Amino acid sequence: MSNGRKGPEGEEPTTPGEGGQRDAQAGPPAGGDDPPAAILTVHTEESTQDAEFDQVEDISDKGEKNSADAVPEGDEAQSPGTGNPPDDPGERSANGDANESATEMPEAPTTESATGPTAESAAGTREESAAGEGDPAGGDGRDAAGGTGVAAAASVEAATNGDTSSMPPSSPHPSAPRHGGPPGDAAGRDGGGGKGPGRPRSRRSRLLRRTLFVMLGFLGFCVAAFAVAYLFTPVPSPLEKAVAQGPTFYYSDGKTQIAKTGVNRDAVDLDRIPESTRNAVIAAENGTFYEDPGVSVRGTARAFWSTVTGRQLQGGSTITQQMVRNYYGGIGKERSVTRKLKEVMVALKVDQEKEKDWILEQYLNTIYFGRNAYGVQAAARAYYDKDVSKLTAAEGAYIAAAIQQPSYFADPTGSARPLAEQRWRAVLNNMVRDGYLGSAEAASMKFPEPVKQEITDVLKGQKGYMVNVAKKELVERRGYSEDEINRSGLKITTTFDKRLMDAMKRSVSQNTPDGMSKKIRTGAVSVDPSTGQVLAFYGGRGYLEEALSSSFGDWAQAGSGFKPIALAAALENGETLGSTYDGSSPQHFGGSAIKNDGGRSFGMVNLVTATQNSVNTAYVNLGQDIGNDKIVKMAEKMGIPKSQMKPEQRGAATFPLGIVSLHPVQQAGVFATFAAEGVHREPFVVKSVTDNADHKRTFKEKGERALSQQNARDATYAMEQVVRGGTGTAAQLFDGRDVAGKTGTTDEGRAIWFNGFIPQMATSVAMFRSDGKPLDIPGYGAYGGALPAQIWRTYMTDAVNIKDYEPESFGAPSSRPGGNVSGPPDDDRPNGSEPPRTTEPEEPPTDRPDEPELPQPPTGVPTLPPTEPGDPGGGGDEPGDPGGGGGGDDDGGGGSGGGGGRPGANG
Repeated sequence: MSNGRKGPEGEEPTTPGEGGQRDAQAGPPAGGDDPPAAILTVHTEESTQDAEFDQVEDISDKGEKNSADAVPEGDEAQSPGTGNPPDDPGERSANGDANESATEMPEAPTTESATGPTAESAAGTREESAAGEGDPAGGDGRDAAGGTGVAAAASVEAATNGDTSSMPPSSPHPSAPRHGGPPGDAAGRDGGGGKGPGRPRSRRSRLLRRTLFVMLGFLGFCVAAFAVAYLFTPVPSPLEKAVAQGPTFYYSDGKTQIAKTGVNRDAVDLDRIPESTRNAVIAAENGTFYEDPGVSVRGTARAFWSTVTGRQLQGGSTITQQMVRNYYGGIGKERSVTRKLKEVMVALKVDQEKEKDWILEQYLNTIYFGRNAYGVQAAARAYYDKDVSKLTAAEGAYIAAAIQQPSYFADPTGSARPLAEQRWRAVLNNMVRDGYLGSAEAASMKFPEPVKQEITDVLKGQKGYMVNVAKKELVERRGYSEDEINRSGLKITTTFDKRLMDAMKRSVSQNTPDGMSKKIRTGAVSVDPSTGQVLAFYGGRGYLEEALSSSFGDWAQAGSGFKPIALAAALENGETLGSTYDGSSPQHFGGSAIKNDGGRSFGMVNLVTATQNSVNTAYVNLGQDIGNDKIVKMAEKMGIPKSQMKPEQRGAATFPLGIVSLHPVQQAGVFATFAAEGVHREPFVVKSVTDNADHKRTFKEKGERALSQQNARDATYAMEQVVRGGTGTAAQLFDGRDVAGKTGTTDEGRAIWFNGFIPQMATSVAMFRSDGKPLDIPGYGAYGGALPAQIWRTYMTDAVNIKDYEPESFGAPSSRPGGNVSGPPDDDRPNGSEPPRTTEPEEPPTDRPDEPELPQPPTGVPTLPPTEPGDPGGGGDEPGDPGGGGGGDDDGGGGSGGGGGRPGANG
């Protein structure tokens, strides 16, 4: 056949019976898109159809790509499955080929099957060579020169002598080859349709067989390796009473100890533990505990994948595996395939050698439940101050729920409460699922509130803050689990300099006036700009009295301490220190009045003056000019997550005035970025961790450029003027070295800040109330340039001597505009040609609408996890001023918006 297709529509067959045969077997009518089923016949007037050759159309499709030009024009015979189309389908039709075949060949009454041995032998070596060179159709039965030769005669002879007992009556067919090419070779060898014994396997089948053999071999190897590993893995000796060594925390020198925390454990027999508590633990951790062989195939595979890919996937271990990991020595704690395989082997052996109840007993006496409690008896004492035998079903479910995420259950208050309740309820649902509880009984249970957590004396003073901050960082940023920290004997070296920590505490204590409310909290943090290390901080009056760190866990509205971020965004946007904005007061934006400190009107001011005198209206105009979105992006580059800046805050005109709430450590990181000339490093508190095998991990933070070096120098120059003759003169150091910084005071003095730096160190000091109310500090009022600046100066005076910092100057700015408050002179403008930049404020409305109702900040201090900070309100700067934008400083000033929210966070 010609490429598996019929001739043009309407062309009559040239031999008797051809049309009927074609209609019945050759496929769709002429002109259709699909080729007919291929039919192999001997080239006689009454040829026989090969009933087995039913796959030629696939081969024909392939043949079109290989041999379209192999046969000279005018002698274009095509065997079944060749796939070489005629040059002109109208002239070289299937019917034409059939007529030529009928006139050139003698009549043959029968033909042998295409797959018969005679046809194969007639094809000879020539056909194998042709097929091997890329002709999937097997050629057309001619030699390389296109002639028919001896092969054609042999093919005809083979056809006339074949066995026809199983063949249907033959008839001429337009798809027959013109010169009687060997059908057995074309169809049976290369056509892919033959099924005789001589047909070789295709490349695909050989590849599949080889792949199967490889897979079976690999599987066999794995089974054998598993068996050998199981046979030669011994069960280690148990740790004595399964008491692991607690961690030791050190100051930055790696020698001076901060604290060593112990392990709180009291082992009990299984029959002393209520059945409801046992069932709750099984339902929470391993519902098939009594049926499985000690390991979970799915969980183990997931754990192996986690190890190989480096992803931190949770879960995957059965109760037996967890017990093995905690009870036996020698298993190890490293994250490796070898360690996991050893754990699996030991778990399988222990499950075979020990009773399930024994395994459960050891597990319940060694697992960590939070609140520094190891084992269920210690957990019962820590959470409910009772013996384990007295636990109710609800209390047992709570303790079981604490195993996976103990931090959320240690103090289930604030935003941690719903998370704890959700997990506790899930454990109850699992108990109902497994038949340990009835649905009605579970539904009737009330959340079992634990007793207040007791804190040991070893963490008194600032020690508890340092230990908890270091633990938190190891869990959240370095991939350690709380249980691993508490039981692995780790030596944790922090970044804290003991001399600086003592100097920080001394500065706060010396400068705090008598009679100041105990509800006023002070947070202070020092950061090394070149590394990001937190050198010192003040966390509060004492960990036993105030467990939440005021520097890392608590936060307050930033006020004007946020303005340098807006300044940096403006400089990166193409503004210069000489760019000017309208600093008159008051101005109206969005129907709200924004005013400066004491209502003072500055007129047109450049960015140096606007920063030096903390001009609120000029900074609001700056935000309107460049867009708050650019300020948001700059804040993110300097370490403030976008989630801390609520959408309503980001869209407010007062956004540049600092209406968002920040942790003091975040502000210290922002100003360390300026000290590092535009390179931001995330502040961190752990230098290294050494395990009990003396394997040491050292931590560093990579610097990321937040703004160009020159723009950072320009912003620093503006902040130098704040200390030299602006709102922060109280921060000047006694040796006269260069100091830059920014004050911050929020609405009615709810939070006050001084953020300052020298080239070698950045320090932020914040003061705020735990209930969010305005401050009242005897003898100081509530201004960022007063008591916070004084505390900063006292501490930094000691710090430069302790660290032996030589006086260094900041990099030179691109220009040095003066601090003219009535408008910059022409020579302060770049090239004397830059026009004043201002966004025209709206005219005061004649019919002022009601003020928008803004959400009030929470006054509670939740610990885990931090709630979203701040509210869209701002802070007036002069105590008692109505409204505010979070902006002015020592003398007041204000803006629109509400008060300075100060929600809590996890310490």
